[in-house]
Order: sequence, then C-alpha cells, then structure tokens
Amino acid sequence: MEHDPEVIWADTVATCREVIEDAVPAVIGITNQRETTIIWERRSGRAIHNAIVWQDRRTAARCADLISSGHEPMVTARTGLVIDPYFSATKIAWLLDHTQTHAAARRGELAFGTIDSFLLWRLTGGRVHATDATNAARTGLYNIHIGEWDRDLLELYGIPAALLPDIGDNTADFGTTAPGLLPGTIGIGAMAGDQQAALVGHACFEAGDIKCTYGTGAFMIANTGKRPVASGNRLLTTVGYRLRGVTTYALEGGIFVTGAAVQWLRDGLGLLQHAAESAAMAASVPDSAGVYVVPALTGLGAPYWDADARGLICGMDRAATAAHLVRATLEAVCYQTLDLIEAMRLDGIPPMPALRVDGGMAGNDWLMQRMAEITRLPVERAAVTETTALGVACLAGLQAGLFGSLDDIAQRRMPDRSWQPSGTVLERDDLYAGWKKAVQRARMG
Repeated sequence: MEHDPEVIWADTVATCREVIEDAVPAVIGITNQRETTIIWERRSGRAIHNAIVWQDRRTAARCADLISSGHEPMVTARTGLVIDPYFSATKIAWLLDHTQTHAAARRGELAFGTIDSFLLWRLTGGRVHATDATNAARTGLYNIHIGEWDRDLLELYGIPAALLPDIGDNTADFGTTAPGLLPGTIGIGAMAGDQQAALVGHACFEAGDIKCTYGTGAFMIANTGKRPVASGNRLLTTVGYRLRGVTTYALEGGIFVTGAAVQWLRDGLGLLQHAAESAAMAASVPDSAGVYVVPALTGLGAPYWDADARGLICGMDRAATAAHLVRATLEAVCYQTLDLIEAMRLDGIPPMPALRVDGGMAGNDWLMQRMAEITRLPVERAAVTETTALGVACLAGLQAGLFGSLDDIAQRRMPDRSWQPSGTVLERDDLYAGWKKAVQRARMG
C-alpha cells in the first residue's frame, strides 16, 4: 500500500488555505498517520519513492528473519514494540535497499519522516526536519526509556543516523510557515501521531483512562502514567505524550482493519452502495446466523501480531444472507475490541468505567450499542468524532497559551451520547468463544 506524497501535500495546502478564508489561525498543529514512511531529497524536497503506508506488509519476510534470529526481545525492551511490518524501521530499510540510496543517506543528502515530519519540512520551506516523541516511538528506532534514537537499533536495521529528524515534545516551537505559502506567517506549535492526539482530545490525562478510535483500523490506548508498563499480552508500550520533557506512557493495541472491512463489503463485494447502509442491514436480522468474519485483510494486529493471517468467513449455510455477512463484519469490530480489553486487563490495567470512542465508525449507532453489549462496558462517544484533529488543536492551543494547562482542556471535554450493556454475559461468552475459534482458523493460513 502506497500514497503519493505530492497528493498529500497538495491536499494539506488546499485545506489550510480554505480554513484561513474563514479564520486566521493563531498556531498550527499537525497530526498524521503514524508509521507511514517517506524518504525525500533534502536539496529538492522530492520523495525518492511513494510513501509506504502503515498497513503495507511487504517487509513481513524481513521481520520474520529478525524474529527468528532472536532480535525481538531487545527491540521490545527498548522500543516497547514488537517486530512487525507495521512499524517504520523495516520500511525505511526497504526503501534504501530498493532505491540503492544507502550512500546518499549516509552523506546526509536524504531525510526520513513519517507524514508529520514531511509536512513540517514542506510547511517550513525545508528549514525544519523534526518529529515528535509520539511519532518517533512508532518507528522501531526510538528508545522510549531515554527519549532518543537508539544506535544499536539503527545498526540492526542498517539505517544511517543522518537520515533521521530531530525529536521534540508534542508542544514545541516547530518553526513557521514559509513566506508566500499561506497568507501571513503562522507558527507551528504542536505535532502528535493520530492516536495519541485522540488520547488528548478525549482528555485521557489520568492513569487508567482509555480511548478507542475507529477509522480504517481501530486503536485503543490506555494512559499508564509516568512509568512504562511492559505488556505480557502482546500489547505495545509506547509514548502517550511528552510535554516539557516529561513523558507520559501508554499501552496500546491496534486493529488493522475495521472501517476498511466495511469499505471491502461495499467496493469488493458490492453488498453496500454506501458504508452508512451497514447499520440498517445489520439491524434487519436478529443475529449473524452463526456467521463469523475475521477481517484479516492485512494480517492481524494486537494481540496476535500475525502478518500471515488471512481473512476468513465461516459458519455459513444456505440461510446466510448479505445482511448476516454485514452484521458479522460489524460484530468482528466488537470482538476485536474485546480482545484488546482482555489483554489490557491481564496486563493490570484497571477496569475502565466507560470506553471513550471516536472516529468515523463511532457514528454507527447500531455498532456502538452492539459494542456495549459485547464488551459489557458503557460506550461513550465524543461530541467531536474527529477527536484526532481536536486533540492536536488542543496541544497547539496549549503551546500558544490559549489553554493554561491540561486541566483546561479536560474541562472542555464534551461527550455526545452513551450506550449501556444489555443481554447476558453467558450469551456474550458463547459468541466470543466462536470468534476465538474463527481467529484460530484464520491464522492457519
């Protein structure tokens, strides 16, 4: 999976100019897909290859070799991550190998960045090559305990240090926009990876606060406070946010395919004309008729981390209809969420009072009610479902002095609607047992 960086840049500039027609911003904040990897020429600013997207699995064999060679314990101890194609490190190595640019990288002629870093470079006219701690923590090259790029990891992946951006807090002076790019000159005061930005947007500032964002994939993050919690259940130890040099850590589980599964039902199978139809179709049948969908369209993320798993539909007979398949696909989002909740519980995260949700799929009321029933938790939807954008705006406002503290941000949190669990635990447990069996079959290849 690849993106054209020039399209991303053009859309970003167009959006900024449209916003400025309505209001002059005090400060800019940047949030982005984490892990998506770009390398560009410092002199021209031109990318040497399309951006490799976080979902891309082309480096699965390289990751398997690293794991079989015994490197994963060291990588996990320093980065909090597992070895997986999801993260940037093997993507960077692939780009250097594929374009034969190792020498240019060592000479400092090239620059690596996730989308935030690439946009910052372009916005500042090439004056600033930087990222923030939350994005750095998703590369597989950042030591989360010392807050720096790790030389041993760079050597492991064969990546020159000259390629890498500087690392800042989530609120910092990241420079100003280049003259002539936008009306006036605007400071850039915040950067954060999308899921950490959503953590801020939900005001998850206390240890134990948890949010889950449902978009193309879904990502659950629990604030663990000032100490990193090592997972015994294949979750990721990562940076929640870093302010004034102080890191707040988090525990994260990622589901690679959620909204993308509904897109597949629409575009791949033609079962829907519009994604919004999925709620009514799911509600049109009383259950999934024993059908399970494991949407491992790009492998499975946490807690399985199986790059070789493949999508699976099972449990069908002649009575199964399109509506059952749609319902089973939406229920798979709920089961995968429960997988993450159970892993966090086993890692010692206390039971959450409610699951705070955002993202495009959070607008599906049927799904949110079913989520409450399957997870046995109240589900609380944010009033601003683009909570990622809200969170980085809050961080930028914090840097600019529009907010005095995180407490100021928390006081402005606005829930929209909540759903309560119904049904029986026994019913849920039977359904979940069927899901676990389906996952086992999907992992058999």
